[in-house]
Amino acid sequence: DFNAEKIAKEILNYWVENKNSIYDEKTNKGLLRHIVIKIGFKTNEIMCILVINGKKFPNEEGLVKFITNKFPCVKTIVKNVNMKNTNVIMGKESINIYGEGYINDKLGEYIFKISPHSFYQVNPIQAEKLYNIGVKAAQISKNNVVFDLYCGIGTISLFMSKYAKKVYGIEIVEQAIEDAKENAKINNVENAEFIAGDVEKVLEDLINKKKVIPDIIMIDPPRKGMDENSIKNILKISPKKLVYISCNPATLVRDLAEFEEKYDVKTIEPVDMFPYSKHVECVSVLELK
Repeated sequence: DFNAEKIAKEILNYWVENKNSIYDEKTNKGLLRHIVIKIGFKTNEIMCILVINGKKFPNEEGLVKFITNKFPCVKTIVKNVNMKNTNVIMGKESINIYGEGYINDKLGEYIFKISPHSFYQVNPIQAEKLYNIGVKAAQISKNNVVFDLYCGIGTISLFMSKYAKKVYGIEIVEQAIEDAKENAKINNVENAEFIAGDVEKVLEDLINKKKVIPDIIMIDPPRKGMDENSIKNILKISPKKLVYISCNPATLVRDLAEFEEKYDVKTIEPVDMFPYSKHVECVSVLELK
């Protein structure tokens, strides 16, 4: 029997019992900053990430033994180095101290590899529903070229690849793009291409230099929504359909207003990804007027 909270508590108890220090935000001293647990919902594979204010901590082997004996389903343990004075959870450098440094999970009919830095929805049951609603709304057909902006590890790109001629996924986090390429390989998907870079710049390059014009664009941005340039570029090429998935209704409304000169907002469907909280995801479907 395990859950993320239980594992984190056990690690913390062990840490304290062994007189290892805890990070203090006021003084910027102490070692352990965060314990991050990722669980593969369908596979039960678990990743533990110890975010530390330093390069190493005392008796790493002892802690690895303790965790793996107590929780055999822990597949990998990673230490993440974050020595900056910041409220960002993880630093750039991750070092595997046990296992391969990633876990797998299954979403729909696809297997996904999840690394410490890659984004994966925290509620996979609803994520599957969210993606299916998005893909269905897009009504993709076999001769369609689809862009997936902010694609992460390629979850929705792979869901769409089954119906499309070609999918281009764009994402700024390089580790996520590595994972996305790997995920396409694992699932034998050959019509998805993933590009690492700022959505604004890659979109510009695909449209204006490479002259790749999409029929449908799927957009799933971070909370801050879309940038002006990407909106302008999309309006310039005017694909017949946009599906905009948003985790922040405020920026969604702001961005939809920009698209309304050329597009009709057909539907907005909320999906409750985070029960008992005020947050909601929305799937909006826009069609060219």
